[in-house]
Amino acid sequence: MNTVRAQRLKYNLEKQGVKCAYVMVQDARNLDEFFSFDKILLDAPCSGSGTINIQDSNLEKIFTTKLIQKTTKAQLSLLRKAINILKTGKEMIYSTCSILEKENEEILQKALEGTKAKIIPINLKNIEEIPLLPVKLPGTICIAPSELYEGFFIAKIRKE
Repeated sequence: MNTVRAQRLKYNLEKQGVKCAYVMVQDARNLDEFFSFDKILLDAPCSGSGTINIQDSNLEKIFTTKLIQKTTKAQLSLLRKAINILKTGKEMIYSTCSILEKENEEILQKALEGTKAKIIPINLKNIEEIPLLPVKLPGTICIAPSELYEGFFIAKIRKE
């Protein structure tokens, strides 16, 4: 729960002309079941593997197994909560700035188990020049880090 990031988000939403969004500075895992949403964007905390500088001399201290364990635990909890509070028939986006299967496809598969939510394939039209990494879940996208792009993962989910 970062107030500075929330303020930046509010600024960016206003700049884009969004008038129907409410930014809450609260751990979404603790949202009351009273809440339900038509749309959710879950940009989950992650290891940042798609954005790391592999030449950073502190990489071994920053990018650790402990970090990945911590982030995957948070991701699964957040994604399960998001699916739970998403209204039936509505859609959400799950994204990370990670390129690791463990933080993306594995978490998504676990979170979808036993729910009435499913992956909706993302249209890849007109983005042929964007470098993609292989994914194990059809319909999801993992962008490869390059000189022009940071790496990230994205999936669209609909609750049936």
